[in-house]
Amino acid sequence: MNTRRMRMLGWLGMWLSALPLVAQDEPAPAAFNGIPADLMDDPHVREELAVNEFTAPSISKLFDTLQFLMPLPLLENQLQLPERMPLDRADLAIELGFLIADGFLDVQAEQLGRVEELAAKLTSYGKALGAGERVNRHAASLLDSAKEKNVDQLKKELAATQRDVEAELVSLRDADLAHLISLGGWIRALHVSSVAVEKQFSPERARKVMREDIADYYTESVAGLEPRISERPNYLEMRDLLAGLRAEMVLKDDEEPTREKIVEIRIQAENLVKLALRRNQ
Repeated sequence: MNTRRMRMLGWLGMWLSALPLVAQDEPAPAAFNGIPADLMDDPHVREELAVNEFTAPSISKLFDTLQFLMPLPLLENQLQLPERMPLDRADLAIELGFLIADGFLDVQAEQLGRVEELAAKLTSYGKALGAGERVNRHAASLLDSAKEKNVDQLKKELAATQRDVEAELVSLRDADLAHLISLGGWIRALHVSSVAVEKQFSPERARKVMREDIADYYTESVAGLEPRISERPNYLEMRDLLAGLRAEMVLKDDEEPTREKIVEIRIQAENLVKLALRRNQ
């Protein structure tokens, strides 16, 4: 195990919360072993879920601040996955992250009619990853909650879907796949958020997406994957793009974010989407 990999496992020694795209002018929390404190889950949640060294950041609170970025451009940025699921487990994992993120986007935009199709896809991907029984329970609850228009419960079930798939992957010693689920969710959220800010730009809205510490985190995360994944050409390109994103997100003292910076972040996010969804087949 290389030094970078050991560092990653040390970072992920507890349940982490999602990655809220919070304003950069808010007080910066202290880091915990290199991870921003606001990426850490509530200690009561960690206790309930059981601490382990393999879990990855949750997707759920990625969307905590999306209410400030409404309207979300979902119709022109719909997720298009091939009808046939991938055979490669790494591809399955990162696409599952995209699907879970899309669920939060649909709920935030009150597109509850899309939940039935989402639940079916989540079930198929969960089964392919060996977590079908766990995901089936959440899929059924997603459908019930959509019928009742219970938005809060929908969000809870989506978050629980990721946690339960991760728990199964941990039991199978497929920790890298848990990281890929989280990465897929963040890339999808970053893309839609950057498009929304570009369409209705303001410095305040721009700060919601300019988190260089999160870009740093995922650069390290990709580098820490086992070689059969991290050395794939698309993942090598993703590492370079993530490093470039960090540079775009850094603001000097008293510097205001600009629309030009957001345009560049949006372009790089689009490239990340393409690379992340390039299958190993």
